[in-house]
Formats: sequence, C-alpha cells, structure tokens
Amino acid sequence: MIDAGRYIGQSPLMLKISDITYSVAGRTLVEHASVTIPTGHKVGLVGRNGSGKTTLFKIIRGEMVLDTGVVNMPQGWKIGGVSQEVPGNEVSLINTVLRADTEREALLAEAETATDPTRIADVQTRLSDIDAWSAEARAASILKGLGFTHEEQLQPCSAFSGGWRMRVALAAVLFSEPDLLLLDEPTNYLDLEGALWLENYLVKYPHTVLIVSHDRELLNRSVGGILHLEDKGLIYYTGTYDMFAKQRAQKRALLASAAKKQDAKREHLQAFVDRFKAKASKAKQAQSRVKALEKMETIRAPEDVARTVFTFPKPEELSPPIIATENAAVGYGDTIILRDLNLRIDQDDRIALLGRNGEGKSTLSKMLSDRLQIAHGSMVTSNKLRIGFFAQHQVDELFIDETPLQHLMRERASEGQARLRARLAGFGLGADQADTEVGRLSGGQKARLSLLLATLPAPHLLILDEPTNHLDIESREALVDALTAYTGAVILVSHDMHLLSMVADRLWLVKDGHVTQYEDDLEAYRNMLLTPDKPMGKDKGKAKTAAPKEETFTREQIQALRAEAKKSEERVNKINDMRDKLAKKLADPALYEDGKSGELATWNKKYAEVMTGLERAEAMWMQSLEKLEKAQNK
Repeated sequence: MIDAGRYIGQSPLMLKISDITYSVAGRTLVEHASVTIPTGHKVGLVGRNGSGKTTLFKIIRGEMVLDTGVVNMPQGWKIGGVSQEVPGNEVSLINTVLRADTEREALLAEAETATDPTRIADVQTRLSDIDAWSAEARAASILKGLGFTHEEQLQPCSAFSGGWRMRVALAAVLFSEPDLLLLDEPTNYLDLEGALWLENYLVKYPHTVLIVSHDRELLNRSVGGILHLEDKGLIYYTGTYDMFAKQRAQKRALLASAAKKQDAKREHLQAFVDRFKAKASKAKQAQSRVKALEKMETIRAPEDVARTVFTFPKPEELSPPIIATENAAVGYGDTIILRDLNLRIDQDDRIALLGRNGEGKSTLSKMLSDRLQIAHGSMVTSNKLRIGFFAQHQVDELFIDETPLQHLMRERASEGQARLRARLAGFGLGADQADTEVGRLSGGQKARLSLLLATLPAPHLLILDEPTNHLDIESREALVDALTAYTGAVILVSHDMHLLSMVADRLWLVKDGHVTQYEDDLEAYRNMLLTPDKPMGKDKGKAKTAAPKEETFTREQIQALRAEAKKSEERVNKINDMRDKLAKKLADPALYEDGKSGELATWNKKYAEVMTGLERAEAMWMQSLEKLEKAQNK
C-alpha cells in the first residue's frame, strides 16, 4: 500500500534525476536522461504504453539498479504510492486508512503505555503537531470523496471487491501525506465522481506529486507540469497537458521543417559533387562540398509512430426506435433498483450515463443489453437489433493462454487468417501482438482486443463501461474518432470527461431510482458534484424570479432537426459523388481532341453547375447542424 522510499544522495528541496540509463530484458527504456522537479510541484508523467513510466517509478523508489546515473531527493523524504490492493481482512475501512499513518499509530500506542512524565509530554506534543485528533475526520472525508458512505466505512475490507479495495489503498496513501506521492493511473479504478474528487484533491495536496495518467482532464486541471518520456529521453514542459501538446506539436513541426531544408541542401551538395568530381577544373570545389557533407550533423525529423486507430464495422440502418421502454422497472430478485423507466434510444443517439456510484448505471446497462430482465413494464427492441457490450471485467475474462488471433478464430471460424489479422490491425494489434499470448500483452492491448470482440458483429447499439482504462492518450483519441464515425447508437459510462464531452450529445442522470434527461452540460455536472449538498432555502425563490427561461426543444423537435441534418449531409455526399464523376470525365485526354470543343463545353458547364449546387448544399448542411447544436444545448 505504502512504498517506503529510501534516501538517495542529497539534493535539498527537489527531486533530481541525473544522467540515468536503465534497461529491462536487454531493451533500453531511458538513456542518459536528466530532469529536476522542485518540491511541491504537481507533475504528470506521460508517454506511450510500454515506454517505461512504471519502471521510472520503481527507480525513484530505489527498487531497480541503474545502468548509469543517480536519483537525488531531500533527506528524510517519505515516498508513497499504491502498489496493490489492501487485503480482504476484517479490519474496517476507516481503521485501514488510519493505520497508514504509522507515526500516529506508534505515538498513540506509546501514549497508552508511557510512564515517564517527560516522554508523555513529548508524545502528546507531537500528536498535537501532526493533528492526530482530527485524523479520523480527515480519513472519513477522503473515503467519502472516493465513493464510500459512512456506513460502508465501518464495514470490513473483506466486504468489498478488489476494485473497491484499490480505492481504500488510494485513500490510505492520500491520508498518510507522503513528501513524494507517486500515482500510477489512479483513475482506472475510480468512477467519474471519484475521478473529479481526486482532481480537486491533488490541486490542494501540500507536497510533491508525480502522476502517470492518460486522463486529459486530470492532467489539465491538477498538474502544473508535464514530464514526457519519449525516444528514451525525459523532457519537462511547464503547464497543463493541452499546453504541452501545443508546445510539442510546434517543436515537431520545426524539426520536420529543419530536416526537410537540410535534406534539400544535402541533395544540392551531392548533385554538385556527382556532376563535377571528375572534372579537374571543378575538383577543388567538389572536394570542399564533400567535406561539407561529412561535417553536416543530421537533423532528424520526429518519427511518427503508426497512429493507433479503431475501425468499427458499419451496421445496417434500423427503423427508430431501436429500444423503447414504458413504465419499466428492473432490479435483482425482489429488490427494485430503477423504476418508471420511459426511455427511447435511436440509432444515432450518443448517450452518457451520469450518476453517483451505486445509483444504478451498471444495472441500466445490463437491462439495455438484455443481460438483466425487467421486473415489470415493457421494453420493446428492434427484431434485428445487435448489441455490443464492453466492460472492464471482460478484459479480465480473456483467455490468457490464447493469442488474439485464436480469440477471433473462435468467433469467426469461417474467415481466413488474413482477414482476421486485418481486423486485429484495425485495432492497433499488429502481427507480433496477434500471435502473442494474451497474458503477455499490455493492459492497453488487452482492452483493444476486448473492444474488437465487442464490435465484431457490427452492433446497432454499443454499450461501453469505462472503455478508456489502460488506453494511452493516442488510443483514447483514436476511440473518440471511431465513435464519432460510428453509425450505431452509443451508451457511455466513463470517468473520462474528455471522452464524454467529445462523443455524447445526450446526458441521462441515474439518481434516486429514476433515469431522467440531464438538461445542463458536463461542466455544470462537474461543478454540482464538487459542491457540497446544500438545503434549498431562500435562494430557491430567487431562482424562480431570474431571467426568462430560454427556448426549449422537445425530443420530437430535436429528432426532426437530426433528420434534417442527416438529409443535408446525404445531399452533400451525393453531389460530391457527381463532382468526382465529372472530374474523372474532364480528366479524360480524349475529350480534348480536335472536334470535341462542343462536348468539352457541355461537360464544363455541368461541372460548374454541380460546384454551385455543392456550395449551396454545404451551406444548408452547416445551417442545419447549427440549428441542431443550438437545440441540444438548450
């Protein structure tokens, strides 16, 4: 739970990494890298999956032997991090967290047995200095922020699953307040509410934080610097993740431009050498250019690693709605979790499920995916409806002794290996990964395989429960692109605010046993979660006399606007096809032969008409999209 750090060297008021090189299994991950992180700074550690971020944490903790270099930090620094879940014992959650402060525990034990008056006074003074008497309240506040009710805090650890015990482990390390807090993808086992709470908590954390995360919103809100692990080096950028991404893009563009100019200069020099090296009159000049070529230090353009992509198959279009419920209720046995469900889902819907943990988001997902039968009421689905379902537990249920190719062969025995390998490549699993046992794949590679299996039947509805866990930022952006292009309906449960904001156009709030349309936006929901519950008093009356309510749109009106936008888009696509055919016709050399000037004029006239029509159609399309966006944001 708490990794006790050891003192390495002496460098006051900072974490200093100097000229480190380390290798794993013969592969060099970092080579002669140096960086300095001042005390109290919050820094996000980013890099592609497998680049060595977790290994760097082990080095800082003194768990690995370096090939070269040294890590220095202030003497006496405590290092804390979540290494594994807490054991499933009979100790209550609150006591598990309290025990993480070992100094407090030792002092309280000594206070019970000490007899020397001077020592008793020293112990009591130290207990006061570390604010020991408010410890229980602080521990309870952290547990509450991570999703545990007061009643749950008093229950034993054995009553909770592994994922929930990881939250307890996180609560314990936060409570202990180490001088250097190392967090490795902490939001992977948190829901949206827990992730938002952690964002806010880290901003106020009084000591140094180094966090590995692929959550853009957390890296934009909670850290003031980005440490990028790339090409075996460490580069520190001041600012949020978005600022880092902008700086990096600019740097890459400059390098690419410089490399291009150098290549042109090199070609020019080489051409002169090749042309004149055999001529006596030019031999001297040619030789000087040979020397110039030899001295020229190569500027390398940044290597663009093959971009991660997801390719979702396109389902056929079904008549709306694809799912409709009327006065439905669902639960487990005699216990009803959700009731009075009057829901409608169309194939072009993009829905995010909001709600605190335990309110019923997973129950709703199971009901919609036909994994849980309704207790009463009705649920009507399209006869041909296919549903894809992805949840984190499915990643854990993959066959670890089989390869991704074998997983696909089980589902698509009739397809040849070449086709199946192409499917895997469409999810960023290349030839090497296709033949590697799943147990040896990274968490991100397993997640991509599970996503592929979920989308294999070209579902009309895709239900995704925390799909971004273990995916790096590039993979998350690829998922956003894939979901945007996907022609089926999407239901999202995720702690990734960036994903929700980029994909979802409807928000459903699961609360108090009901599912309702959330009329505000995600930022408002975030603020609501971070604001303590307050009773409605005088402010309520004031709200009623506020500015006149803006125009609202019914579901039917929004559906009509969607249909209009879709028709406009189809019109643009058809005209584009006509333009392409005319352009191909006009590119035919035979059309420009003598005697065909009349025919050429006719085709040019048609092309001009089509381009005019395309301009009008695009304008209408943009107008319809603006209307739809305005209606959805009301």
